Amino acid sequence: MIRCPCLSGLTYEGCCGPLHAGTSVAQTAEQLMRSRYSAFAVGDAGYLSATWHPSTRPAELTLDEDRRWYRLDVLRTERGGPFDTEGIVEFRAYHRSPGGNGSQHEVSRFAREDGRWLYVDGVG
Repeated sequence: MIRCPCLSGLTYEGCCGPLHAGTSVAQTAEQLMRSRYSAFAVGDAGYLSATWHPSTRPAELTLDEDRRWYRLDVLRTERGGPFDTEGIVEFRAYHRSPGGNGSQHEVSRFAREDGRWLYVDGVG
């Protein structure tokens, strides 16, 4: 069993895997953010595009294959629960690449439309 890249403590099959496969949808903004981080970690650009709000989604998305994401720290959440229509998740994600180690800090905005959470944008 493979541990989920989002570091929830669950297996990939019991956490982000069903979201990536399209057999489940995120119930909270934080769950969507964790699944998007995992999509970066496993190289699933299709999931990232599908969960990006149409108003801010780039026409093309290319992932850096040399960047390996290995740790996610969720720093705070605001709203984003099952009955909210918007939410904010602040996180720091860590990566390694041939050029060295790094991290990305972001405060991300999410919106829930038609029962699905979508990533809107983020400020680093």
